[in-house]
Amino acid sequence: MEDTGILVEELLEYQQIVSKTFNSEDEGIHFYNKYAWDKGFSIRKSYAERRNVAKEVKRRVIVCSRQRYRESKHVKRDNRIRKARNITRCGCKAKLVIELNKDTGQWYVKDFVDDHNHPLAAPDQTCFLRSHQVISDVQKEEIIEMEIAGVRKHHIMNIMEKQYGGYENVGFIDTDLYNYCHRYKIETIVEGDAETVLRHLRAREERDPDFFFRFEADEDRHLKRLFWADSQSRLDYEAFGDVVVFDSTYRTNRYKLPFIPFVGLNQHRSTVVFGCGIIAEETVKGYEWLLSTFLTAMSQKHPFGCICANVGM
Repeated sequence: MEDTGILVEELLEYQQIVSKTFNSEDEGIHFYNKYAWDKGFSIRKSYAERRNVAKEVKRRVIVCSRQRYRESKHVKRDNRIRKARNITRCGCKAKLVIELNKDTGQWYVKDFVDDHNHPLAAPDQTCFLRSHQVISDVQKEEIIEMEIAGVRKHHIMNIMEKQYGGYENVGFIDTDLYNYCHRYKIETIVEGDAETVLRHLRAREERDPDFFFRFEADEDRHLKRLFWADSQSRLDYEAFGDVVVFDSTYRTNRYKLPFIPFVGLNQHRSTVVFGCGIIAEETVKGYEWLLSTFLTAMSQKHPFGCICANVGM
C-alpha cells in the first residue's frame, strides 16, 4: 500500500509539471531550478532550438547537471597543469524541455523526465550545488557596501553567516563572494573612495525611500563617520530591537577603521543586522555621534539593553 501511495503521488506530480505554462523562458528555467532545489540536484541549460533570422529560442532543454559524460579528451590530458576536477557527470537522463507556443506567446512543457541514476543531495547539502549558489540582489548591495567600506571578504562572509543563520543558509560560498567582488571592481570606474561609497548609498536611497544614511567628512573630503540602515533593518529593529549588540571589529578593513555592525536576535534566535557604522576616530565624540545617528535612524526608539564589545578608546 505504501508503494502504491508513492506511485500515485509521483503521477500527480508528473501531471502537474507537464501541464505547466510559463510567461518566458527564464521563468521556466527558474521553475525547474526551484524544483531541483526541493529534490536535491543541480541543473544547467543544454540544447536550444532557434528560429528566424534573429535566432530567437523556441525550444529549450534544461538538464540535470550530471547529464552526459565528460569527454575523454578532458579526462586524459598529458599537459595538465591543474589537478583534474572530480568527475560528476554520470549520464543522468533527468530533464525538462520547454517550448514556445507562437500563437499564445507562452512556454509550455514539451517533455519531462525525472529519472536520476545517482543519489540526490540531502536538504542541508543542496545549497552547495552549483545552480543554487546565487547571490541575491539584496546580498550584492550589502556586499558592495561592506567592500567599498574596506571590510575584508572573509569578514563579509562571517557577517553573512551570522545574518542568515549559518553558512548553509547564505546561498553562496566563499568563492562566489570573491568572484563577484572581482567582477564588480572590473566593472566599476575607480574614483575617490569616499565619493564612490556615497554615490552608491545615494543610489540605494533612490531605490528604497526608507533607506537611511548619514556621514561626516573632514576638510580633505575623507570620510570621518558613516552610518547606514536599509528599510528591512529598520523594520527588524522595530520588532526585535529590545537588545542591541554593537561590536567595534577593530582593523578589519584596509583603512584600519573600526567597522561596527548593530545586531540583535529575531524570534528564531537568528542574527539580524539593524545597521552598520564606520568611524575614523575611536573617541567618545565619535561613538556618541554613531549612537545618536543610530537612534535617529530608528525614530528615537531606545533599546532596553545594549551590549558593547571590543570598543577601543
